[in-house]
Amino acid sequence: MQRHHYCHFLLISCFCFSALALSRSHNKQFDQALNYEGSSDLVNLEYHMGPVLASPIKLYVIWYGHWNPTHQATIRDFLYSLSSSSSYPSVADWWRTVRLYTDQTGSNITGSIVLSGEFYDSKYSHGGYLSRLAIQSVIRTAVNAYPRALPLNPHNGLYLVLTSPDVRVQDFCRAVCGFHYFTFPNIVGVTVPYAWVGHSGTQCPGVCAYPFAWPKYSGRPPPSTNGGNNIMRAPNGDVGADGMISVIAHELAEVSSNPLVNAWYAGDDPTAPTEIADLCMGVYGTGGGGGYVGKVYRDSWGSGYNVKGVKGRRFLVQWVWNPVKKRCFGPNAAD
Repeated sequence: MQRHHYCHFLLISCFCFSALALSRSHNKQFDQALNYEGSSDLVNLEYHMGPVLASPIKLYVIWYGHWNPTHQATIRDFLYSLSSSSSYPSVADWWRTVRLYTDQTGSNITGSIVLSGEFYDSKYSHGGYLSRLAIQSVIRTAVNAYPRALPLNPHNGLYLVLTSPDVRVQDFCRAVCGFHYFTFPNIVGVTVPYAWVGHSGTQCPGVCAYPFAWPKYSGRPPPSTNGGNNIMRAPNGDVGADGMISVIAHELAEVSSNPLVNAWYAGDDPTAPTEIADLCMGVYGTGGGGGYVGKVYRDSWGSGYNVKGVKGRRFLVQWVWNPVKKRCFGPNAAD
């Protein structure tokens, strides 16, 4: 969706009230309605006959700007986890909900996502400020670089542009935390799906890295279920990188189910579709919604997570809409 994560800004206004109410009463809600988290027969999610990413995906990552290698390793391990075996509930288990979506031939979204190339644009080839359209120029630079260009793969390539904490992007923090679209042949040479996600650590962690940070202008965070006003700790130690991972998951789910903006979405406007992750903004566990993330796991340090990955990693990723259950769902669901 081109206006992804706009819902964050709508949700923030109700966090202080709804999260407080939910934190006090969510156990009762679990007993009475396990399907609280977005369950609805009224969601008009439709298939518009376009393609989904059914062929094995070759993922190409473009690191734009100056990156901390530790943060890169965390994100890279999440990408490896999408198609790797880990103990339940795993990142691959989370992706199984995305795989429920099919194209008009009945082919499901692929379960194979292979990190097939990386490009390091550490010289900020298009400057420290990028417009939305400039993201495509960043891809063009990466596939035309000499001598280590990324392959231009129109068959099963997916390009992921990640911008470092010091890079400003049009509408970043104001209306989006990430978006996906497809490239224009007059810029890149062919049409390929791509996504962009920004590191919000220094610019807007309270907006794009929630629930690991709280918006400064909204006052104190609501009481947690164990008392106090502690913000949930990031499972891999960095608010910006851990926050990015959930946004990356969001965008990968939607670019796979709606790569050319003519497949799976709700609403009548394909230029501003409501897609399978948009329907579950802010929901990470059973009972989630209205500013309360839902039931998630906590480690001994108080870090929150809901899926496991390679190398013992743990991640917190938002749920996506399950077309069979007709509600938001993830592998850590209580039912």
